[in-house]
Amino acid sequence: MTMEKRSFSKEEKLAIIKEASIHGVKPTLEKYGIYPAGYYSWKKKYDAMGEEGFHHGMTPKHLKRIRELEKENLALKQLVAEKELENKLKGELLKKQQALEKKRRL
Repeated sequence: MTMEKRSFSKEEKLAIIKEASIHGVKPTLEKYGIYPAGYYSWKKKYDAMGEEGFHHGMTPKHLKRIRELEKENLALKQLVAEKELENKLKGELLKKQQALEKKRRL
């Protein structure tokens, strides 16, 4: 059985991966004329990076940089959340102090 070389769009690859998970890999690959190595390469990219894995030019170097930026972004988000919480607590403390001062004046 010879398979004709064909390119698949990102949407087609996603549909084939989903279909293979429902109906089985072997029947799906035979239906579309795809070699298992190609399918598992798509699946690995999809599992590792989601739909972004199907964009052309995505290299391990790019992936490493993306992961570094995601890590940095997470750390910054946590820092912002901590600062917001700190500011909220300071605001509540100031309100309580002002209320106490008003009570003392009366």
